[in-house]
Amino acid sequence: MDPLKLIESKPGSYSLLLYAGSTDVDELVQELGHEPNGYFWEGVAQFLVRTEAPSLADRFDYDPEGDTFCAYGDDRPALEELALLMSETATTPSRMRSLITAAKAADFEFDD
Repeated sequence: MDPLKLIESKPGSYSLLLYAGSTDVDELVQELGHEPNGYFWEGVAQFLVRTEAPSLADRFDYDPEGDTFCAYGDDRPALEELALLMSETATTPSRMRSLITAAKAADFEFDD
């Protein structure tokens, strides 16, 4: 799950966290015209859910900040699945490049 962390914030409630600026693809994201902040990573999560894991839709909520991505809820398996998708994207430059290209082709806008 690296660089994401899944924590139990209180019994039965979970938060999936990614600290902006801590990924292997930050420089690539900037080269492609985006700021790799928490809001950008929320867009990554939304686009992954929309295009690769629609079964995750509406199973958790988002609460990003400038320096942190956060998805939260009580559905741990859904957050674990999102973590796997995001981890691959956050650690594999070719995967991130493909995601940004596909998002642009779909007129998806990252809120960064």
